[in-house]
Amino acid sequence: MRAIGQDSFGGPDVLKIIEVPRPVPGPAEVLVHVRAAGVNPTDWWHRSTGGLAGDVPIRLGWDVSGVVEAAGPGVTLFGPGDEVFGMPRQPTPAGTYAEYVTSPARHLIPKPPNLSHVKAAALPLAALTAWQALVDTADVRRGQRVLIHAAAGGVGHMAVQIAKARGAHVIGTARTTNHDFVRGLGADEVIDYTRTDFTTTARDIDVVIDTIGGDYGPRSLKTLRPGGILVSLASPAEAHLADQARTLGLRSTFMITEADQAGMKEIASLAASGRLRVRVDTVLPLEQAAKAHEIGETGRTAGKIVLTVNG
Repeated sequence: MRAIGQDSFGGPDVLKIIEVPRPVPGPAEVLVHVRAAGVNPTDWWHRSTGGLAGDVPIRLGWDVSGVVEAAGPGVTLFGPGDEVFGMPRQPTPAGTYAEYVTSPARHLIPKPPNLSHVKAAALPLAALTAWQALVDTADVRRGQRVLIHAAAGGVGHMAVQIAKARGAHVIGTARTTNHDFVRGLGADEVIDYTRTDFTTTARDIDVVIDTIGGDYGPRSLKTLRPGGILVSLASPAEAHLADQARTLGLRSTFMITEADQAGMKEIASLAASGRLRVRVDTVLPLEQAAKAHEIGETGRTAGKIVLTVNG
């Protein structure tokens, strides 16, 4: 089968089409014929550094939507022909940039009939990250004030909608060109971070979702009310903020998204009902994975990038 692989770390040009044997599902696994694979910022971090994938050669890709081709021993949830989507084997890459991929059966859920494979593939990592940050970690409740950085991005635009579905007052940061998009998702306020220091505008915040890192974490602490929480999704380096936050009567935590079938079912329910809409910025064929990374690394996309497989 065809897949995207790399035998060195570096820029997008290290990604190339390779031929590898079709995988065989093991116990409690299914083989998925991939229709679409989502592209995420963690992909280019792993491509350039190895990250949690280890040494080369490696194959990237977390998000997948496709059709079950075969089920391994002990699988009772799915059979051949079932349409599924999910995020297998997080936090390590599952190799979804490929024609076929194996996955633990319980890392997948049925694809809602009203979602295309492209939109389903755009959901898992971004939406599950937003869900686990807002719901499982921060326990966002009705009436709370939530600040979401990069609100037009993959995780950000999911987080805006999930926070609104929980009844929160949502403030997002985004370039002016994306303000209408972010407001259309339900944001109550939008700040252009290139023109305005968000710390002078966002006040009495209960929850901050930081997808950017760098100085955004320390600056975001200034916006929180006593007892508020900063959830950092950018880098383990942000973990040091916990001590700083504690001295201010605040909380700060770094979060890594985990495979979570229950969370995925909540996301699928929101998507099927129209309360969670995924924005797909760019769709490219599998062969153009390098171009997908080039586009993603500009940081200017609104929503997600998706690779399609076999048409």
